[in-house]
Amino acid sequence: MKYATLPSTDIKVSEICLGTMTWGNQNTEAEGHEQINFALDQGINFIDTAELYPVPATASTQGLTSKYIGSWLKKNKSRDRVIIASKIAGPGDYTAHIRTTGFTPDSIKEALNLELKRLQTDYIDLYQLHWPERQTNTFGVRDFKPSPKDPWLDNFNEVLHSLQTFVDAGKIRAVGISNEKAWGTMRFAEEVRNHNLTPISTTQNAYSMLNRVFEGDLAEVSLRENIGLLAYSPLAFGVLTGKYIEGTAAENSRLKLFPRFARYSSEQSTKATIQYLELAKDLGISLTTLALAFVNQRPFVTSNIIGATNLDQLKENIDSINTKLSKETLDRIDTVHASIPNPAP
Repeated sequence: MKYATLPSTDIKVSEICLGTMTWGNQNTEAEGHEQINFALDQGINFIDTAELYPVPATASTQGLTSKYIGSWLKKNKSRDRVIIASKIAGPGDYTAHIRTTGFTPDSIKEALNLELKRLQTDYIDLYQLHWPERQTNTFGVRDFKPSPKDPWLDNFNEVLHSLQTFVDAGKIRAVGISNEKAWGTMRFAEEVRNHNLTPISTTQNAYSMLNRVFEGDLAEVSLRENIGLLAYSPLAFGVLTGKYIEGTAAENSRLKLFPRFARYSSEQSTKATIQYLELAKDLGISLTTLALAFVNQRPFVTSNIIGATNLDQLKENIDSINTKLSKETLDRIDTVHASIPNPAP
């Protein structure tokens, strides 16, 4: 395994991070524990969860993922072996069953303390804001369109000061953001500098061969402001395994169970995926390995968040860290990207 340091911290994390959002829905508690044990044996020490998980989010399953991690921690008494990242859910209809008050000081306090209880731990290594409170183009929305009905008022300073109280109390070691845009990221960085607050260490955004929107402006922000990318959906909901094109997807695969998650299933995405699959076959590797190795090698990526529903998938995903793509291969990926740019933003 390869390791990196979370920016602006001394926290060492594996460059492959174990994603967990299927636990409590597609995976049982026992399977989640099995995945943690296997991942640790392969050198992974970084686990990502959220108070929202599992996904799809429902009131009946909310928090189960973190509870499974917590029961593993209690059983194995191995808190010092893992770096745990979690998130407070942003506001919106999708999370009304959790709370409707966004990132107010009381909301952050409530969310953090409930998550600590679920995880059965005294601290969270990296605590992230799951998505912005303001209306902006996230989750597959291509362009920003201002809304006169957006009630949000600039509260970056208040949010950071609220998080700082828990850093000072030892309940949070590092602070991150997620699904954020360039403007929001720079506003956080500005408040950190102006008020000597704990820096934003990472941003967790979607990034894959089908979605390289991060490179448009956030990549420069990432490198110049020392804010690492935690890349999620590097396999584009499994599309970049090739299993949906080749007809080998299992009945319990994500898009068969939840076909409404069509973000990576457009006609243009399919055309690009076919070309990437042909490239992988030319190289004699799986499309999974090609897609993950591409993300692993990006200079702004701190860790690549992979998820799996079984150990065979997990092994292949983790093994991608051992594949280094040549410049010629990266150029061929860029050629596809140039002809079909960001088909799944």
